[in-house]
Amino acid sequence: MQRLRRVVIGAVRWLLRIYLLLCGVLFFVQRSLLFHPVPAVGGGAVVSLDVDGVSLRIATRPHDGPRALLYFGGNAEDVSQTVPELAAAFPDRAIYALHYRGYGGSGGRPSEAALHGDAAAVFDDVAARHPEIDIIGRSLGSALATRLAATKPVRRLVLVTPFDSILAIAGRLFPWLPVRLLLADPFESVRDAPRVSVPTLVITAGRDDVVPVLHTRRLVEAFAPGIVTERLFPDAGHNDISLDTDYLGEMVNFLDIAASPPSWPATPYAGLRPLP
Repeated sequence: MQRLRRVVIGAVRWLLRIYLLLCGVLFFVQRSLLFHPVPAVGGGAVVSLDVDGVSLRIATRPHDGPRALLYFGGNAEDVSQTVPELAAAFPDRAIYALHYRGYGGSGGRPSEAALHGDAAAVFDDVAARHPEIDIIGRSLGSALATRLAATKPVRRLVLVTPFDSILAIAGRLFPWLPVRLLLADPFESVRDAPRVSVPTLVITAGRDDVVPVLHTRRLVEAFAPGIVTERLFPDAGHNDISLDTDYLGEMVNFLDIAASPPSWPATPYAGLRPLP
């Protein structure tokens, strides 16, 4: 009996060691699992902005006037390829799409804190020239867009396949791991949503296998009543929703609301530097 007890205790200790080792490995490699940088292969104009000594690249379509559209793309998205589509849909706005740290030629390495700081810096720089700013955030970018709408004078907000939090999604995928203790970048948009007071459009993919609809619904429920307009694309998936012919049309209908009378300074690029 004593021998059996020692065997059981020994087995439990080995299992515990293996479990702790697995937790440690996941802790140190988590950002390589979360972030998927891609190079920029799209053409068009590019400007740079220095933030805390890191040079960020921003794909853009310049346009004089008070109105601008900031776009924060999804993981593994080359936003320089998205800018032409947005420029065609919104000809009356300047377009700015941030290549996240480590993405598309931007310097640095991505983290939640760094990306939120970069998004705020880009907003402040653009706001110096365009006082009326709409924001679109897709997937990972929805977290940055939601935080900006909660803390900056955004005109309108569009969220495409957004989530309540990476923490919640990871907890659902790995219920046997202490993800709350391990996760360095929880991206808890559900905490920012109650502070958003501007009209918000949420676009959901009915067949989303990356951000299950449950997690989008939880985010929507966190907004104050009357803030969110929802649009469901029942046959779309997470990555192909933008192929739907009504995708951009929904954004145009929502964002193309008459802005307040223009009162803006025709100042040149401030922190942004045009790149060849």
